[in-house]
Amino acid sequence: MQKDLLNLYDLTKKDFDRIFKRTATLKRMHQSHRHYHPLRGKTLGMIFEKPSTRTRVSFEVGMFQLGGHALYLRWTDTQLGRGESIADTARVLSRYLDGVMIRTFQQAAVEEFAQNASVPVINGLTDLYHPCQILADLFTVIERHGTYKGRKVTYIGDGNNIANTWIDAALRLEFDLTLACPHGYTPDPDVLHRAQQEASSQILLVHDPWEAVRGADVVITDTWVSMGQEKLYRERIKAFKGFQVNQQLLHFADPQVIVLHCLPAHRGEEITDEVMDGPHSAVFDEAENRLHVQKAILELLMADAQRLRK
Repeated sequence: MQKDLLNLYDLTKKDFDRIFKRTATLKRMHQSHRHYHPLRGKTLGMIFEKPSTRTRVSFEVGMFQLGGHALYLRWTDTQLGRGESIADTARVLSRYLDGVMIRTFQQAAVEEFAQNASVPVINGLTDLYHPCQILADLFTVIERHGTYKGRKVTYIGDGNNIANTWIDAALRLEFDLTLACPHGYTPDPDVLHRAQQEASSQILLVHDPWEAVRGADVVITDTWVSMGQEKLYRERIKAFKGFQVNQQLLHFADPQVIVLHCLPAHRGEEITDEVMDGPHSAVFDEAENRLHVQKAILELLMADAQRLRK
């Protein structure tokens, strides 16, 4: 596995398998209350330009459970907020920390930080990608369906960082992906172009959610109004009319379909209470799995190689 986790496109099939294998092991250990501290004495710096619930809590708790320490750093509370360059900050923090997780707006900021850091850097979310979330989603699919191989995955809604990252996952793994997005709200054009050039699995972009969900094993949605888009609320609500994940839509999916949402959910907009709280929902297992997947990532990137072999 590479030094950093910046996106899923850079991972190999072997990397995915290794992460999922370690996640399963660490989750079993957690459930049996077995203590395991491969990161004893190590510190993760967590830089937040975007606020968070799940990202902060899961990384902080994960480091604690692995025997390490997590340090919360708001962007505006560091010299980054006063104009210090990302490169200089990365060089200095590498002298103090054993790893850095960044949750910010621009993918370029995470990549620049990683280029100048000598410690592992993890993308906790950018406007372009959300790799830790989709790894947790995939692990949830494995738990519920046994495998992601040969499954039909359908994403319904905004072509945002979740959609982009699912596309990269489909490029590396063996499942078919259909994305249903309104006109004008499709995934990043560079990500789509790469998918068109390289796709070994079938990746389709359509504008009809009813068509997209037919026979789906997994249905994913996300908020229609992401952080920073609040001024566009009315415009977006109008544009996404008809793209709600509700019980009527799920009638066209496979009877054993599972529904995923990265949260926070705007109930009554992109998803209904009936689906969120219903028998097809894996949303809260998915949220829990952020903890276990990220512990696997932290261990694989930050633990001493000799300790990992034990």
